[in-house]
Amino acid sequence: MAVDDVRSGFRRSWSDLASVGRNTAGGYDRFAWTRTDHDLREWFAGEASDLGLDLTTDRVGNQWAWWGDPYAAGAAPAVVTGSHLDSVPSGGAFDGPLGVVSSLLAVRSLRAAGHRPDHPMAVVNFVDEEGARFGVACAGSRILTGALSPERALALTDADGTTMADALAAAGRDPLALGSDPDLVARIGAFVELHVEQGRALDDVHANVGVGSHIWPHGRWRIDVPGEANHAGTTALDDRRDAMLGFAAAVIAARRAAQSRGCVATVGKVRATPNGVNAIPSEVTGWLDARGESEAAVHQVVADVTEVMADFEATVREESWTPTTAFDDALVRRLASRLGGIPVLGTGAGHDAGILAGAGVRAAMLFVRNPTGISHSPEEFAEEADCLAGVDALTRVLADLTGATP
Repeated sequence: MAVDDVRSGFRRSWSDLASVGRNTAGGYDRFAWTRTDHDLREWFAGEASDLGLDLTTDRVGNQWAWWGDPYAAGAAPAVVTGSHLDSVPSGGAFDGPLGVVSSLLAVRSLRAAGHRPDHPMAVVNFVDEEGARFGVACAGSRILTGALSPERALALTDADGTTMADALAAAGRDPLALGSDPDLVARIGAFVELHVEQGRALDDVHANVGVGSHIWPHGRWRIDVPGEANHAGTTALDDRRDAMLGFAAAVIAARRAAQSRGCVATVGKVRATPNGVNAIPSEVTGWLDARGESEAAVHQVVADVTEVMADFEATVREESWTPTTAFDDALVRRLASRLGGIPVLGTGAGHDAGILAGAGVRAAMLFVRNPTGISHSPEEFAEEADCLAGVDALTRVLADLTGATP
């Protein structure tokens, strides 16, 4: 495809997605197994059909748009690209969708150029990558690879108390069909995920595209602080058992521990019961996100918080954990060399590529410059020229990995 055709294709796709799940604040609320998620899946299915790709859906609900049959006799290992379309609450436009749109455009470019890859190829749309509704990040790829059991996944609940099992049933899917697919995973010879950078490292070195080398270890922990409900106006301070005080102590402890251990820690989600302005909370639940370059340091942050929480009879329970994830070194070096020695960088953000890498799949990532460094926010941004450079880089990478000549 000519540059102008890629640009027009990018603008069309971006326009198609611009209003889907957008809230009044300008951010995106795109949560798994909702009407908005359905609309996004329908858009992906339409794009796959327009490209002449064969659409399949695995046992989790991840969508795969295939060019070639990975199950054909003698088929070479598949080359897969893609990302996700869901968002955090009031998230940005680029986190996830940029990778899906770029992947579809890359395949379109290869097909328009008459390439005949000698490997089956696929663009994948992973479901529930952000974990915004049920609390576990990368649920689609975790269940697919067996890192998250169907039993645990189905029992997860959202803020309204709806289980994932109920959400799947409401979306027309059979909860009992949920499960891993080791055969499909085994057929993936290489996975390359393009993603907007969630920091400013590329902008600092004046590069529009970089290659990801590894993902920091990271996890999420649920903190339940008990208390006793009572009247805010008639209960003396000394007579109170205020769960919010214990929660506040958890937030402060997490910040101090992260500073002392060289990590980052965030308590970004909280739920209070009964959640009344004039009621002392009987229980407060918060979620801790902790990350760092060292696994031991991250675990020490959690241990420090747990020690403080013991004074409030609170519990700290792990909900997800991903160790340090190194992408395939040979693949990383191949991508960097193929793209002219572009920057190689690590990231503190989790991705489906990391889950696949942890399952033994050869995986790597491409990052597109984010000049603001802001992500998980309506202010997330990438210049169109940088996005198009990302499409071009991904197209060349896919051509190289499938044996086609760009």
